[in-house]
Parts: sequence; C-alpha cells; structure tokens
Amino acid sequence: MTAVELKAPGESREPLDVKAFSAVEQVVALGGTERDDWESARLKLSATVPSKATDPDGPWSDVSVVAVLAEGATNARTVVPLEPSTESGREWTGSMDVWRADHLDRASLNVHVVARTDGVAGRVIATSQKDWIVDLSARAPKRQRELDVVEVSFSKGPQWLQPFKGVPWIVDTSGDVAAVHVNTDFEGLTDLLSGAGSAAEGLVRDLMLAQMRTDVWTAVFHVAIGDLEIEEDGTPLFSHDWRGEVLREMLPDVMPGRPLEEALGEVHRRRAGASGWIDLQPRIHFAATQRAQMPKALSTAIRGLDRLHQGADA
Repeated sequence: MTAVELKAPGESREPLDVKAFSAVEQVVALGGTERDDWESARLKLSATVPSKATDPDGPWSDVSVVAVLAEGATNARTVVPLEPSTESGREWTGSMDVWRADHLDRASLNVHVVARTDGVAGRVIATSQKDWIVDLSARAPKRQRELDVVEVSFSKGPQWLQPFKGVPWIVDTSGDVAAVHVNTDFEGLTDLLSGAGSAAEGLVRDLMLAQMRTDVWTAVFHVAIGDLEIEEDGTPLFSHDWRGEVLREMLPDVMPGRPLEEALGEVHRRRAGASGWIDLQPRIHFAATQRAQMPKALSTAIRGLDRLHQGADA
C-alpha cells in the first residue's frame, strides 16, 4: 500500500493523516482520522510479483494479480484486479475503495497472483507474505492491539461475573476483541493499576499487566484453534478476523520450524482427538509469554527490586 485517501459525502478525496498509516506495521488506522464524516477510503496499491510468475516459459498462462480485502466480523469481501505497470510484468498497481458502511472492525488485505495451470483457470500461484490490516476503530496504526481492561465489581456487576467474585480478573473472549475484566472488589487492585504509588508498586503493576497479557494470549489461542473453518477435505483455514491474527502470531512458537499452514493442520489434528494435544500446552504457554513479554517484565521487576533493596541498605 502506497497511500490512503478519505472521501466525505459531496467532497473530494483527501490524503489520510500520516500518523494513521504505517508502512512498517502494515496497518491503516481509520479510527484516528481528524474528520468523522468520511464514507469511503481509497487504498493505493502496489505489488511486486515473483519473477517466476511472469516467466513466459513457466507452467502457467493468463497471469493476473488481484487484491482481496476480507473481514470476518461482517463477512465482507472485496476483490479488485491490479494492472501491470512495467514492461517486465513484475510491478502491478491499482486502487481499492473501502466503504465504511460495509465494515465494522478489522479487515485484512492480501495480494494473490492467479493463473491458468494444467488447464485450470483461477489457481493461486503466489500470495503476499504478510497481510495489511485496515482497522476501522483503531486510533493508531499498531498491529498488536492494546490490552482492553474493563474495571467492574464482580459481586454487583453482570451476573456472569458473580461466580468469580474471589478472583482479581477474568479474560472475556466473547466480543470482537478480547478483554480483561478487573474486579474492583479485589482490595487494592484498582489503585495498583492506576499507576499511582511507589517505585516498588510500579514494578508489581508492570509484572501484573504482563501476566494479564499472558492470560489473554493463552485464552484467545484456545478460542481461535477451537473455532476454525474446515474445508470438506478436513483442511483447517485461517479466519480473516482476530482469530487468524492470533494463530499467525503464535504458531511459529507453538510449532517451530514448520510452515504456517502445516503448523495449523498439526495443531488442529492434535486438538481434534489425536495424541499430542497435552504435549502442546507448554509450547502454547511459551508462545503466550513471548507475546506478552513476560520474561522481560519479570527480569525488570527483579532488577528493580534489587536496586530498591540496595538503596534501602545504604
């Protein structure tokens, strides 16, 4: 993606603020635009296809390049063709209009090279290595979402929380984004999370937040792997919502050294009843702690407490 333009009703398109567009993260954040009345966003697209895809002596013909925007929350799907922009046939460009009314949360954008192979048209022979994310609610272009923390009394709040009134927090994965419900009845917890307090309390707070993130990553992985779309031949597919994002993030640590599709198939096979699902739990926990940066938080807390003890002894 090279640029994004917004259009409001009856007005011409305007460039999106650079703060809402990140080529490094490959994220477009449309929730942080200066104007709230935009109705569509035009994505300017550019793709470089592998040289073998345009080889005239290759085993395919009728090569084309398409961009696909898909969102699991609404089942919206937009496909647009790109056009070759160089004589070599490797550079392709085009644009796609994203209509605000058609989307709700996060959509993923991928580019596919399609060709006729062995007499069969429409076969995908190459796909972009990393998808772009078009986020309609985010105010900053961050690939990994911030931890969503909701403070609520477990004893007086929603009925589903009342059986858990003795615990400090619960992870809720029922919405579009996983959330941590923090129990305000748990003495001292909300004060600690507020950030006010001593240096030692700050260290404990950061460590506790890392534990929350670990709990979230563990929970959403189990939800994502347990809610897969399965093809007729039994092959599991990555979903186009946050579940797919979670699996793509964690599978390299859960099944190291394997391609993503192969890793997904193996984890699904183990969970569906074959042996080895229990053996994967340490790997899942490891992947969650890596995403949550728990080792870093723990090391920082240990060093910080040590410095405080040394200062007290002096």
